[in-house]
Amino acid sequence: MAKLSVVVLAGTEAHSDLARVLNALELVKEAKEAGDEVELVFDGAGVTWIPELASEEHKLHGVFTAVKDKISGACEFCVNAFDVKEEVRDAGIAFLSEYEGHPSLRRRIAQGYSLVTF
Repeated sequence: MAKLSVVVLAGTEAHSDLARVLNALELVKEAKEAGDEVELVFDGAGVTWIPELASEEHKLHGVFTAVKDKISGACEFCVNAFDVKEEVRDAGIAFLSEYEGHPSLRRRIAQGYSLVTF
């Protein structure tokens, strides 16, 4: 059984970013279906995806909904820096501030998670 922490860092600016977030969501979905221990973390510019994906009109909304129970949260510092805190809160996503306002990737590694970044 794998132990994965999938981290979305890609912003929403480029078409290639859409592919990156899709690959992250698909990895989480596949791991979830396989019974792996998996979490999804939004960090950096990746926090800007949450309002997009939470919209029922977005083409990736279905896969986002399918893995929502595996979302650990979004970087609290970054939701403020990218001005999406209210939208992330409205989407029901927790804020992560384990190390100086950010998710602790080091803690995840120490706990045996393999980090996969997109």
